[in-house]
Amino acid sequence: MNTTTLPDLNSCPPAAFIDALRGIYEHSPWIAERAAAHRPFPSLAALKQALQAVVAHASHDEQLALLRAHPELAGKAAIAGQLTAESTGEQAASGLDRCSPEEYARLQELNAQYGEKFGFPFILAVKGPTGRGLSRAAIIATFARRLENGIEDEMQECLRQVHRIAEIRLNALLAVQLRFGPQVMDRAEALGAISDADEGLTCAYMTPAHQRTAIQLAEWMRAAGMDTHIDAVGNVVGRYAAAQADARVLMTGSHYDTVRNGGKYDGRLGILLPIALVQYLNERGERLPFHLEVVGFAEEEGVRYRGTFLGSSAITGHFDAALLEQRDADGVSMRDALTAAGHDPSAISAIARSPDSLLGFVELHIEQGPVLLQRGLPVGVVTAIAGSSRYLVELGGVASHAGTTPMDMRRDAAAAAAEIVLLVEQRCSGRGSLVGTVGQLEVPSGSVNVIPGQCRLSLDIRAASDEERLAAVDDILAGISAICARRGIGEKLWKLVEADAAPCSPRLMDMLGAAIEDSGLPRFDLLSGAGHDAMEMAKITEVAMLFTRCGNGGISHNPLETMTADDAEVAGEVLLGFLRHLDDSRGK
Repeated sequence: MNTTTLPDLNSCPPAAFIDALRGIYEHSPWIAERAAAHRPFPSLAALKQALQAVVAHASHDEQLALLRAHPELAGKAAIAGQLTAESTGEQAASGLDRCSPEEYARLQELNAQYGEKFGFPFILAVKGPTGRGLSRAAIIATFARRLENGIEDEMQECLRQVHRIAEIRLNALLAVQLRFGPQVMDRAEALGAISDADEGLTCAYMTPAHQRTAIQLAEWMRAAGMDTHIDAVGNVVGRYAAAQADARVLMTGSHYDTVRNGGKYDGRLGILLPIALVQYLNERGERLPFHLEVVGFAEEEGVRYRGTFLGSSAITGHFDAALLEQRDADGVSMRDALTAAGHDPSAISAIARSPDSLLGFVELHIEQGPVLLQRGLPVGVVTAIAGSSRYLVELGGVASHAGTTPMDMRRDAAAAAAEIVLLVEQRCSGRGSLVGTVGQLEVPSGSVNVIPGQCRLSLDIRAASDEERLAAVDDILAGISAICARRGIGEKLWKLVEADAAPCSPRLMDMLGAAIEDSGLPRFDLLSGAGHDAMEMAKITEVAMLFTRCGNGGISHNPLETMTADDAEVAGEVLLGFLRHLDDSRGK
């Protein structure tokens, strides 16, 4: 059987183009018909974007008709054998044709509830992030979770799932073989099984899971063709050497520790994808005009010792040796944990790199937010990493009887806290990159019939501009003092973090942007509101970041964090193009 190719689709008559793509979007040939006018497409990614753009610009009624063209999962049409060949194969790939009576009954119940609430069928790309198929349990869990969505949010999620189904079908039509994505997804899954916890993924600094993860990363680096070692702070460092021994170093990588019950791609994507690229280059015998170092930073999250960027700060020469005496919840010092793991804390200072030896640092990371997802883009260029100010606030009022204390005589710590939450929201709303969050709010020893005498809350203020962030912090702290004075509440503040914003290098940003455009995609720039190792690396070299789309509404630091093998593939192609066009001429 002849394989359809992208050149075939670009050159065939419009009617043949529409016919070739007839099964890509369920019973909706109008999508291919409108996209045909935008040929030729320079890449498969560009074709996918064009098809998505047609749907995005369609009317609400057309979008709704597209959703309603899809069958229910394990529904009556499936039982009657009335599905398209594409839908039949997809549902079978996830075993929906082999449901137990209990699973079938549950799916019918969910289908009925969903249809009544939303008026269109539940749509899920059942072949999943890897294209190989989700389990029935995962499908049912996703079905139940999404029933809680609002109508507009769920409609947009269904449209995204339609595009993912179309992407998988296009891959099959064109016999696409992904070079990087499947390996990255499989290895993220393998690392996700190494955890400190019995359920979920937790990998804290220098725990057994952390050490096992480091050993596994080192093995993959060596197999890819890198000279590899684990340094004194626990960083896993692999070097793919240039032909010239005196060449400088481009560093890439991210962290391999996680938050408690975290996601599988946060940090780890930025290690695993570069390893896959090095393996590809090594198999081709292709060397770069600079040494490429892939670094799995040992610690970025601060879970065990409340000291962040331990791995990258050692490389920049800013590791705080006082942290070695910090103790975890079990009373184990960081120094003892390192020693027990076979590391020499006294050698950490020797890890520091000379800025003159570096070409720069580029970090690939899952976005951890919904911006790329909402724009239908697989990758984006980061402009800057927002600076952050974090505080812990303790409020002291008077605990008294809820029934006998008049409202105008109360010193209610929780009421003051509520006013502070609204103050933060008001001061940070509608001001560009500025965001403010009260993520922790506690009434110690609270009781239903007692006016709160104490309250604790956190403040997290971030912005791309340090000036804007610090001005907001000043206003909020002044506002807290005014609220407390008016309410007769005592206040105590502790500063937890003060991190300056880190702008990305315009030169490296433009090179990433050019690599994105070379892949047939539009360049899109966005801010990182989350902190990353690139913030620390910016102290000694130019930095850049490439974000990859995050699924499930942009959820991260959560087991629901997800991405696709296809998006990993796009990121790999972009990063590979970036590496091939970067040279070691700057400053020489």
